[in-house]
Amino acid sequence: MGKVIAIANQKGGVGKTTTAINLGGALAAIGKRVLCLDLDPQANLTVGLGIDLNGVNENIANVLIDPEIRLDQIIRPTKTRNLDVVPATLELSAAEVELFNAIGREMALRDNLTADIVQRYDFIIIDCPPTLGLLTLNALVAAQGVIIPVQTQYYALKGVAALLRIIKTVQTRLNPNLRVLGMLATFYDSRTILARDMLDSLKELGDHQVFDTIIRQSVKVGEAPTAGVPITTYDRKSDAAKAFVDLAKEVVRAH
Repeated sequence: MGKVIAIANQKGGVGKTTTAINLGGALAAIGKRVLCLDLDPQANLTVGLGIDLNGVNENIANVLIDPEIRLDQIIRPTKTRNLDVVPATLELSAAEVELFNAIGREMALRDNLTADIVQRYDFIIIDCPPTLGLLTLNALVAAQGVIIPVQTQYYALKGVAALLRIIKTVQTRLNPNLRVLGMLATFYDSRTILARDMLDSLKELGDHQVFDTIIRQSVKVGEAPTAGVPITTYDRKSDAAKAFVDLAKEVVRAH
């Protein structure tokens, strides 16, 4: 069975989409079959993997609210070998509101991730929105693992405790198979004392593993989405690409 991993943190700007795109690309680069699923109405993952939103007629929003539309109908290949995507559009915001009145609303994504889809891939990476709302809850119920990107800045650490509480509730009530794979330090700048201190604080935060791989500040990582590909395709020899491959290997080992 493929492994379903949610990339979650309710704080915006911590590198969730960057992590989802580039972890997906790095796993594909080491020979894994990967599906990236965009669960954020901003649709940055969809665009970052080269999908033109004007050409998206049906997306994850339709799947969540319309039982006639199956997830496998909307999966698209990307420019990167071994890497497919489930696109999102702004319609996902309206779909989330509609889901609130649905029976089994927390299970909508899990119910659509049928065994035949999960078995087709080695990994399914879900990019969550920057909230602790119903979409993120759906991702946590559908996933077996969570990666929490944390920017190495003071305020970024403050919100992690709230997310860990939500994860614990989901584990207790809805998904006992869910586990935190680790926290991932992002936008790290080793030249600043604050970043080094924050990295130490992250390692002391609770019982959860911190990935050995650190994602540093990088111009190349910012450029790659404009080409519609992960950094491992855009510039595979860059330090950033090597870091995401290291992360991918850590994730594979964790399974």
